[in-house]
Amino acid sequence: MNPLSQARCMTVLLPGTDDLYAWMLGGPAPVPRLTLPPGGIAPAAVLAMLREAMKPIRAAHGGGDWLILDGNEAVGLISLKAPADRGGTVEIGYGIAASRWGRGHATGALALALKEIARDPQIRKVTAETATANLASQRVLQKNGFVQTGARVDSEDGDIICWERP
Repeated sequence: MNPLSQARCMTVLLPGTDDLYAWMLGGPAPVPRLTLPPGGIAPAAVLAMLREAMKPIRAAHGGGDWLILDGNEAVGLISLKAPADRGGTVEIGYGIAASRWGRGHATGALALALKEIARDPQIRKVTAETATANLASQRVLQKNGFVQTGARVDSEDGDIICWERP
């Protein structure tokens, strides 16, 4: 395993692959000794959706998704949500296994992912959205230099805060 780099809490990123999603959905581990936390990272339906969603993003950017590791344990996922638009803007999303919340993994993973994203000449700006009630995710974004740019209402998630980091 060749993680990209390391941050606090031993958080590292492993580039996403279809084999990693297959493993999280119950297939064989593509990396020796890789484990999942109790309860996994996300429900199978979410993992299956992300697996398909990443195909056009990887085709456009040669990557764009990462498995978040703490040692040999996969604790979350972080990825672009779509290929960059014509202006070079992408939205990023992330999730940490509920059993691993509060350990700094999202903050560290976002910092590492932003370094990788900065290497992509197609990308000029990164945006994100959080529910107004998700204070932990708001702190993750603030610690990584994001600023609030507005708000909107989502039919599924309710009140949303919009963020960006040029």
